[in-house]
Amino acid sequence: MKNPLLHPFDTAPFSKIKSEHFLPAIKNGISIAKKEVDSIVTNPEPPSFSNTIEALDYCGELLDRVTSIFFNLNSAETNDKIQEIAQQASPLLSEYSNDIALNLDLFKRIESVYKQKDVLNLNAEQSRLLEKRYKSFSRNGANLPDDKKEKLREIDKELSTLSLQFGENILAETNKFEMLLTEESDLSGLPEGAKEAAKAMAEAKNKKGWLITLDYPSYIPFITYADNRELRKKLALAFGSKGFNKDSLDNQEVVLKIVNLRHQRATLLGYASHADYILEERMAETPNTVFSFLNEILEKAKPTAENEFKQLESFAKELDSIDALQKWDGAYYSEKLKQKLFDLDDEKLKPYFKLENVIDGVFIVANKLFGLQFEETKNVDSYHEEVKTYNVTNQKGDPIALFYADFHPRPGKRNGAWMTSYKPQMRKNGDNIRPHISIVCNFTKPTPSKPSLLTFNEVTTLFHEFGHALHGMLADTTYPGLSGTSVYWDFVELPSQVLENWCYEQEALELFAKHYETGEVIPMELVEKIKKSSTFMEGMTTLRQLSFGLLDMAWHSKDPSTIKNVKEYEKKTFSTTSLYPDVEENCMSTAFSHIFQGGYSAGYYSYKWAEVLDADAFEYFKENGIFNKEIATKFKDHILSKGGTENPMILYKRFRGQEPKPEALLKRAGLLK
Repeated sequence: MKNPLLHPFDTAPFSKIKSEHFLPAIKNGISIAKKEVDSIVTNPEPPSFSNTIEALDYCGELLDRVTSIFFNLNSAETNDKIQEIAQQASPLLSEYSNDIALNLDLFKRIESVYKQKDVLNLNAEQSRLLEKRYKSFSRNGANLPDDKKEKLREIDKELSTLSLQFGENILAETNKFEMLLTEESDLSGLPEGAKEAAKAMAEAKNKKGWLITLDYPSYIPFITYADNRELRKKLALAFGSKGFNKDSLDNQEVVLKIVNLRHQRATLLGYASHADYILEERMAETPNTVFSFLNEILEKAKPTAENEFKQLESFAKELDSIDALQKWDGAYYSEKLKQKLFDLDDEKLKPYFKLENVIDGVFIVANKLFGLQFEETKNVDSYHEEVKTYNVTNQKGDPIALFYADFHPRPGKRNGAWMTSYKPQMRKNGDNIRPHISIVCNFTKPTPSKPSLLTFNEVTTLFHEFGHALHGMLADTTYPGLSGTSVYWDFVELPSQVLENWCYEQEALELFAKHYETGEVIPMELVEKIKKSSTFMEGMTTLRQLSFGLLDMAWHSKDPSTIKNVKEYEKKTFSTTSLYPDVEENCMSTAFSHIFQGGYSAGYYSYKWAEVLDADAFEYFKENGIFNKEIATKFKDHILSKGGTENPMILYKRFRGQEPKPEALLKRAGLLK
């Protein structure tokens, strides 16, 4: 069989790949990587940085590329066949990674180099790679006796399968639910664009009426604008009960198995909990630091959040005689109150945020800050006709990166937005190999009469993911293991979150926020309203985010073996942060993909942690001008290009000249009295 994944390729050969190519390519990649590792282990030369640490970092290049293509497709363009392959491939990959991590002879070579580190005259990046490699082995069981190594293998195998199952259940739940409306009166309150999209969705499925689904571009407008409270309730209950329906897609047992296996794994490796294990390699370092951090913000945000909730409740009562505000009322009355207080709603803003203009806008911002140019190319293979591809160059015209962008929801695509990579940046054999970076989003689709017009939230999401993409594109390190977003998890959100700030600035908005029909630049009174409303309900928003961080830590910072009921445990954990009455039929944990499918276990606090960094960093820009070249160059040189080559706090201080202060965040959020 001619397998395109087993022949040399630069860009991913999507159009030539068939599902059946993946498993043989993964097996082949594992086999090659094992031989590369064997050649390091059997090298008769004494262990050195170059023949052991460096050689190991360049191992498995084919496998990395094949798996990045495969798992990205499993998230963005999956089908039953790909999901079946994922279930077969994940245990193989887990086994392979354990074969490396538990290889005692390999570890002895690494340890030998590590013991010489003070006399090896390594530069900062080499020292960091040595430290990272040594720790990854010692932290993952290289020193364990054989019986415990075997146990570790079993746990890792099972965890990889459970994580996939969790995600597949959520995708199936999302695709399964449909709310077909046949009376136009049921759409009362909905913007024209949302109605049109619902009609197009129904037509695409040969149905008459308007179809509402759990995909964000369908769910968010309905829950925000629909006047029919019963239908909002029906939709919210479906959304909040994903993985919690006591059927074949139920995730309760999956959650309990995952947290227990993670805890067993951590204790096997000598840690008190999964959180202790994870946080050892984070800026926060310990669960106590995370709890202190989250609780400190909670203390400041909670009184504000409670006042905001009372204000919202009395507004709903006054407007519609609502006695008790429920979760399906929050977005609806918040939007109404925002319109009343600021005379601002997303429908007034959307005409200024045509998707193509926002893409141009983020490119212009990247050009003004970092001198990057983006040129769309049709010559690059992609996995779906909607995916756009761009050549990225610097001011001299040198290639910097290849950039893929995938913007709209589809049945085979999971909800949310993320950045990923198809090829990492590295220096090898004298070449600076440039990266292939991708962002995937789920934005409102164009309709027959309107282009894709983004909500302001979608605009900030695009800037956020593009911030991650810049971290990947501007990477300039020697080793792939330290390149781009290969940084501490609570530092990785800094580039993404800091870029969101430009969405609120007149100087940036004037560059791209133009009415899709008239070309008129967004009026400055709208910009002022955006800025004024940016802290609207910020206390409640902060409380919600803190509740997710605390739930994550509750699952991962103690022994979960006595927890029998997912919902009860979650409800208890939410007691310090909940404002709305509990909804018995709903459960957050069973659909908390960030921590049970993605990489955020014991790390969800990172978003808030990085907000402290991003508010402090943007304050520096504002003091000197938001397009100040000198500050932008410092940000590129010390943050974006450096990846994980040094401790993040060292890099941050090099950029900022000081440690970050939380005051900038509290001031921006309106929580500093």
